[in-house]
Amino acid sequence: MHDPRPGSGSVDVRLLPSPDGDHADRPLTAAATPRLGRRALRHEQLATLAAPRRRYSLLARLLFVTMDLLYGRRRTLEKFQVLEVVARIPYQIWENAAYRLFTRRHRDGALARRIHERIEENREQQDNEQWHLLIVGELVRASGRKPSRVRFRVLPLLLALSYYHVAWLMFVLAPRWSYRLNADFEDHAEHEYAEYVAEHPELETVPHRSAFADRYGAHATVADLLRQIGHDERMHKEESERYLAEGRLR
Repeated sequence: MHDPRPGSGSVDVRLLPSPDGDHADRPLTAAATPRLGRRALRHEQLATLAAPRRRYSLLARLLFVTMDLLYGRRRTLEKFQVLEVVARIPYQIWENAAYRLFTRRHRDGALARRIHERIEENREQQDNEQWHLLIVGELVRASGRKPSRVRFRVLPLLLALSYYHVAWLMFVLAPRWSYRLNADFEDHAEHEYAEYVAEHPELETVPHRSAFADRYGAHATVADLLRQIGHDERMHKEESERYLAEGRLR
């Protein structure tokens, strides 16, 4: 599989049957998350809006309250940009931990294979979150707004640093804690994107053009782009829930 990060060569594009009911194939994104058509994106957004949120852990609720205190309760593109700065961190921690485990256990062929698969998954998840960050950043710049340098550049770095140490400690003490926190985080992001699109019907007529369309995928409107990002977050949530069910690699 090709590494889909910038400068790493071409993306390994895999295909799945289309969820729109036709027989056309749909490629997967750089993070192996389904690239949905417009009708399917609307269907999945409605499914998200109708679905209850996870029962968030105390730490997750504290994180979300902190975000609201720093950036307000209202959903904004700038706030999504901050979320995406933080979103890649657990996958980086898990990938690095898997590499270390691989070094110790590479002689166990079956386990080494599972570890390698986990490394690929975590790398793909990081890449997908990277595209989210870059694309949301484009939308913020296109809006013409100029966010505060302290609130939207300095504070996100401090949040990311704090979140890294918390997520790393949780993973060291009990990987399940880290997986659950990330499932909560991704569930929150999934619902926030879906609700933002519902709050802004004008986005249905705003065309989307992106410098990253050849890597992440093109969408006709900003509404569909944000629906796709929200659906990606659901895929990440479900991956974390699978890790929870599987437990520690051994």
